[in-house]
Amino acid sequence: MDLIGENLFYRKFDNGLKAYVLPKKNYNKVYAVYSTRYGSIDSEFVVPGTGERLKVPEGIAHFLEHKMFEMSYGNVFDKFAELGTSSNAYTNYTNTTYLFSTTTAFEESMRLLLEFVETPYFTEESVEKEKGIITQELRMYEDDPEWQVLLNLLKALYHRHPVRDDIGGTVESIQKIDVDTLYKCYNTFYHPSNMVIFVAGAVEPEKVFDLIMEHEKNKDLAPQDEIMRIYPEEPDTICKPKIDVKLSVSQPIFLMGFKDADVGYDGVELLKKEITVSLLLEVIFGRSSVVYERLYEEGLIDDRFGFSYEGQKDYGFCTIGGETRDPVKLREELIKSISEVKEKGLSREDFERVKKKYLGDFIQGLNSLDFIANSFISYYHKNINIFDYPRFLKQITFEEVSRRLYDFFDFNRMASSTVYPKE
Repeated sequence: MDLIGENLFYRKFDNGLKAYVLPKKNYNKVYAVYSTRYGSIDSEFVVPGTGERLKVPEGIAHFLEHKMFEMSYGNVFDKFAELGTSSNAYTNYTNTTYLFSTTTAFEESMRLLLEFVETPYFTEESVEKEKGIITQELRMYEDDPEWQVLLNLLKALYHRHPVRDDIGGTVESIQKIDVDTLYKCYNTFYHPSNMVIFVAGAVEPEKVFDLIMEHEKNKDLAPQDEIMRIYPEEPDTICKPKIDVKLSVSQPIFLMGFKDADVGYDGVELLKKEITVSLLLEVIFGRSSVVYERLYEEGLIDDRFGFSYEGQKDYGFCTIGGETRDPVKLREELIKSISEVKEKGLSREDFERVKKKYLGDFIQGLNSLDFIANSFISYYHKNINIFDYPRFLKQITFEEVSRRLYDFFDFNRMASSTVYPKE
């Protein structure tokens, strides 16, 4: 925390709930998140205390997130709005997170956040109604080319791991969701031992902890053992080399990806791997790179071209691509560019420049409460402290990134996804 000259305060409560508070001087806003390590990939698990092995329908974590905003008295969004507070939630592959930001009503908003996230209210009637709402959402995403090109890439890269499944599930899978299964998922994954609170902004840590304690003391819950999550065995090989579809687009969208076979760990080692792969992608494909300039001048990419790396304990992959007039040619050029870099090696000068850029971007991000809170939660669920990022970034060497170049870019673990315009 020396980098930002501030202190992060921590408290663990008797029921296993953990809370972190980062007071920020000279801020008038507060940003709070309440998150559970429960995402779309957690589709099979052992129900605590029963030994029951349960396989649940795809999309149930996202469905549960939607349902949590309904209380016996109505919709929670309306309550936040009455307080002048902005609220939201999201479900991704590994976690479900509820959040709010406010400048005037922190205590009332915090109590409301604790109340609704800790109070499941599911009825058969409301569950059936939600199925209709989410069906419409899923059909909308079926026509979203940006989402479909990524989803199809993951289906090409992965044989069985649930990261290949749509976070929202399918129209068919959500029809199988019922009240009993929702409560089983809630009671398993929304236990305080599996959850974390993070608050940043104009707050006093002890007052935040006291507020949480006051709310939690009435909950008769003992800490829960670690949840046994079950994931199918995933081979290092890809499922298929490419998936092409046609949708309503004016120009093709192309995405190429590499499947990371170096998985099975989290914490500091995962952070170091994530940094090295991200630096590697930036050196080769960043806007200051020779590859980017050449592809841009040839008209194969535009300023929407991008790349990313997603690394978790049980899976990892990178994506490279964007809109292009000629996806076949772009694929050839990207493969050629990677091969040339593997043959000639990376530029040490480019490595040092990119490293400084990443450090600068991170420090700049610390001015945003949204960035701090959501980054903290994302890394927390990987057993990583986000504030360790600068220290490990500085420690990464040119040699480490160079080694990752040859290990990561294995063309046998490469696949592509293209969305073509309808004829």
